[in-house]
Amino acid sequence: MRSLALSALTLPALALAGALALQPVAAREAPSGWLFEWGETDFSQSSISFDEIMSGGPPKDGIPAIDDPVFVAAADVEDLAGTEPVISFVVGDDERAYPLQVLIWHEIVNDTVGGVPISVTFCPLCNSAVVYDRRVGDAVLDFGTTGKLRNSDLVMYDRQTESWWQQFTGEGIVGVYTGAALKRLPARVESFARFKERVGSDGKVLVPSRAGARSYGMNPYASYDSSSRPFLYNGDLPEGIEPLARVVVVEDEAWSLQLIRDAGRYERDDLVITWESGQNSALDSRRIAEGRDVGNVVVQRPGGDGGLEDVPYDIAFAFAFHAFHPEAPIHTATE
Repeated sequence: MRSLALSALTLPALALAGALALQPVAAREAPSGWLFEWGETDFSQSSISFDEIMSGGPPKDGIPAIDDPVFVAAADVEDLAGTEPVISFVVGDDERAYPLQVLIWHEIVNDTVGGVPISVTFCPLCNSAVVYDRRVGDAVLDFGTTGKLRNSDLVMYDRQTESWWQQFTGEGIVGVYTGAALKRLPARVESFARFKERVGSDGKVLVPSRAGARSYGMNPYASYDSSSRPFLYNGDLPEGIEPLARVVVVEDEAWSLQLIRDAGRYERDDLVITWESGQNSALDSRRIAEGRDVGNVVVQRPGGDGGLEDVPYDIAFAFAFHAFHPEAPIHTATE
């Protein structure tokens, strides 16, 4: 997440800011500053220790979610290279793409696609891109950014109750929705060119409502995915894989992207995972369109009609998967 999206700040400055904001608190006692900032949050309900939370730098909504997304037809999109990554989500003939060059500055888009209320989420520090159904019971929630991190991952909040939610898992971790879980929906992270080829030039593409408000197209986390260690993370690191290596996550299991890339097509039980070249990393070069090729991944399993259907997946950094699933395997070799 973080205030790297505020161009005046640097990684070292934010590391210091995060360290100063990390307060030694009792596991079940919220810091007094939180109570002032979060007057509607019920801190008596929590599934975590509060000392797992640290500041990412910005305040509440300092990284602004998009609540009224603006779209144009794919054929009319400018300033988006064919190899740039988008999060694509399709319901029937409502086909939408959310470029990471926009999400990297906003992290959450609250939208409704084909009648389904969704939140499109992206945490740059974990490289985690997940689409959630934002209905919980009879309530329809919309989400913003808390400015806080847990395991270097974005902590979201819902504006209805100010409960806190973990972006990586979709779990409610603080407040009245503690223990609730958002439903993951099948989405892809794919190149803009592949999206257009798959759905046609009439597919809708998110564009900034104010083009000059952020440096869209630029990566404020330049070279981050080549770093040796995660940023604003104090947890254990996985063994046998670099902490910022990408892994393909399906539920509580993960495969290294290099394994999938080498195989081209990888099958495990009923899962079919494929890789093809042609997508830039959003977290490599200063300009996203010039990022190195990390390829396109699709995860599917047999559907009811005898064909393959998409299943929810994530392509995250290995350290983040390990932080939230410390006992789960990361497969790095063909078995």
